[in-house]
This record gives sequence, structure tokens and C-alpha cells, in this order.
Amino acid sequence: MVDITHKVTTLRTASAQAIVKVGSSETIQAVLDKKVPKGDVLEVSRTAGLFAVKNTSSAIPDCHPIPIEYTGIHFECLKESIKIEVTVKTIYKTGVEVEAMHGASIVALTMYDMLKPIDKNVEISTVKLLHKKGGKSDYGTKQNLTLNVAILVCSDSVSSGKKEDRAGKVIAEKLEKLGLTIANYVVIPDEIETIQNTILKLCDAKTDLIVLTGGTGLSKRDITPEAIIPLIDRRIPGIEEAIRSYGQERTPFAMLSRSIVGFKGETLLMALPGSTNGAAESIDAVFPSVMHLFQLLNGFDHGK
Repeated sequence: MVDITHKVTTLRTASAQAIVKVGSSETIQAVLDKKVPKGDVLEVSRTAGLFAVKNTSSAIPDCHPIPIEYTGIHFECLKESIKIEVTVKTIYKTGVEVEAMHGASIVALTMYDMLKPIDKNVEISTVKLLHKKGGKSDYGTKQNLTLNVAILVCSDSVSSGKKEDRAGKVIAEKLEKLGLTIANYVVIPDEIETIQNTILKLCDAKTDLIVLTGGTGLSKRDITPEAIIPLIDRRIPGIEEAIRSYGQERTPFAMLSRSIVGFKGETLLMALPGSTNGAAESIDAVFPSVMHLFQLLNGFDHGK
């Protein structure tokens, strides 16, 4: 199966449709009057659909087992067809569109099986996804943002050439995949004055986003938080909490990290861990959602 361990848990919804066509209006009337020999078509097929949604991962190999938290199955009986709509909700890391479509398909197939003894012209058509919501596409940005982005690698060992920079590179790779361009990439030692002066120069250059990696731990040389906290005008605890919560689900050592996020003027400062995994997970935890902050600064709210 596809690895979804890097994804963020959100409310996911999906609705799917299937249509069962019949040979005559008498078949529809038999369904409504509950006179089909095999039983109550709507209720039996609804029950089959509920089981199908919950067991999608058992039938389709690449689907993940998902905690289904709501399934709604609705019917619209027309003159010579029955429209089926299945809505599924979960709070999880991956979407439920396949679950909704699987449920709609099995509802339709159950109807077919129950109606074929009285109608030889029954057929299933138009199994499709109607809509879905809740993934990164919904919690990212609705506009193409052109941001001036800088990465600061805060590390004595990297700046002296004793250690290879990996955290900064993985941050750059992930941000570039989101369509952002890295305008500045700087490696500096763990010195408060150096960190602060570099940030101030970048802020004066109208940098929108400065991502720092390294120096957020608890060793004597980990002083990045001490360097940037005095510079921050508006701290954003929610982003810091999201980073630590995401990391804590993957390693208990995440609670030892002191990630700091906040605005200096209109420049967003993000101090992330210096480990490669910690840096990568921090980006996964809050991007692309965090880019919405820049839409708010520009007076645009995609939630409206």
C-alpha cells in the first residue's frame, strides 16, 4: 500500500452516485410497495452498502483500513430508475472516495440481484464520485503565491564543514514541491548575534518566509529559540503545537524540540529541528496549510 504515515489527520468526506435502471415503472412501484419477492429492496441494499463501505479495504488491495465514522445512503426513485447516493465521513489521513464509490456500487449490485427475477432489463450505470473534501487541496492555498523564501541552517558543525547539511536540503526540496522558490540559502554557526543579524537582513530584503533548521534542542549550543524569540512580534503557538504533536506521534523525542514560529513584521519565522527527519516531518505537519497565512496578510481568505 501507499505510505500515508506522513499525512495529517483531517475530516474527510466523499459522496458517490450509482444509478439502477429498470425496464418499466411497474418495477419501481414494486420496490416502493415492498412487493419484490426477495424482500425490501431499499433496506436490504442499504444494509449491503453499509457493510461494503466498512469493508472496502478487504475488497480493494491498495485501500487502507479506515475508521468509518459516518455513512449515509439515500435513494431517489424515478419513473424507470433509482438514484443512489452514498456519503462517507472519517477523521483520518486519507480520503474516503473509494469507500463511497464501493458502497454505491454494492448498493446497486444488490438491487440488481433482487430485481432481476421480476425485470430482465435491469442495468447498473453511472457509478461516479460526486465530490470529496478534506485533503491538502482543501487546506492549502487557492491562489498561486509568489513568496520570497530563505532557509537558514544553524549549525556549528555544518558551517565549519565537519558535517553535511541534510535538513536544509530536505526542507528546500519539500517547499519547492509546493511551488515555492528558495531565494536565499545560508549556513551559519550557532551564534545568537549571527542568527539575529542574518534574520534582520533578510527581513529588510522583504523576505516572506524564513525557515531555520537546527539549534532547537536542549544542548548548550542549541540557542536558535533564544535568538529569534526577541525578534518576533506575533508568536503563533498553534503552528508550534501542530509541529510537536505531529512529531510526537512518530517519536517520543519530539517533545524535546523547541520549535518556534511567529511573525516579525510581515516575515514569517519558523525555527525547526536540525535532524533530517525532524525537519521533514515539521514541514509535512503544517504545509501547505501554513501558506494561508500569507493570503490573510494580503486580505484574502479562501474560506469565504
